[in-house]
Amino acid sequence: MPDVLGSFGHALDGLVQLLRTQRNFRVHLGAGLLALGLAATLGFSLLEWAILVLTIALVLAAEGLNTGIEIAVTLASPERRPEAKAAKDIAAGVVLLCAIASVVIGVLLSLPHLQRLFVQ
Repeated sequence: MPDVLGSFGHALDGLVQLLRTQRNFRVHLGAGLLALGLAATLGFSLLEWAILVLTIALVLAAEGLNTGIEIAVTLASPERRPEAKAAKDIAAGVVLLCAIASVVIGVLLSLPHLQRLFVQ
């Protein structure tokens, strides 16, 4: 059992490290919290909440993986190499793809609620 608790502790340490050191993670987290606030205001259904939370988690997970990849690549290849740059750029591109998809999903989920408020 202590190994399981230790694993959770390491995972929490990683999340704290992301929050403390990674500006983009904090930006994505802030955007996610704003989206959750909007969802609460608009009265999202249970399914809409599930989709929104999953989407936010996907972006945050991608950002965390991107950070891990960047750190590992820098450690493995401290000198500038095209392969290291490509690995970092690809990881960052995946985060961008997830972020764009999350905005599209957020708009698609919110639009019907906003239309009911403003178009009568």
